[in-house]
Parts: sequence; C-alpha cells; structure tokens
Amino acid sequence: MITSAQLVQVGEATQLDARAASLRQRFPALHFTECSEDDVSPRYQPALSVSGYDLYLISGASGHCLEFTNDAATATGILVATKVDDE
Repeated sequence: MITSAQLVQVGEATQLDARAASLRQRFPALHFTECSEDDVSPRYQPALSVSGYDLYLISGASGHCLEFTNDAATATGILVATKVDDE
C-alpha cells in the first residue's frame, strides 16, 4: 500500500535525487524502477507529476512481472519516468 502522503514524499525526494538507488535508500519499504516517459504507454496516467518526472504506481502482486496499477492499496512500488523535452 502506498499512501498519498508517501507519494508526495517520493515526489519531493525525486527533486533532490530521482535515481532509483537513492529512492530505495530513503524509502526501503517500497520498490522503485525508472525509465523515460516515452517508454510508458499513453494509456497509463501518472499518479503524481512533479517537475521533470511522472510517478506511476506499480504492483508486483502477481509474483512475476511488475504491472501498472491505479489502486494505491495494492501498489508495492513506484515507477519514476523522466519527462522528455520535446524540443
């Protein structure tokens, strides 16, 4: 489960250091992975957007692959997607 307060705290932490390794140290109970926003299907909506990053809830409940979820109660981690500059 990821609370809205945790999500906001992670969003704030990404502004300091968005690397998954750094976030894992700050929030050891959560799983983190990272990618570019253009690696995420547009059918998924971020749970939180902050300057430079979109945060998506993910779940490993199936025991196999990670999957996107909109359900914070079943979320086990956060995917940090770096926003791409469209210049």
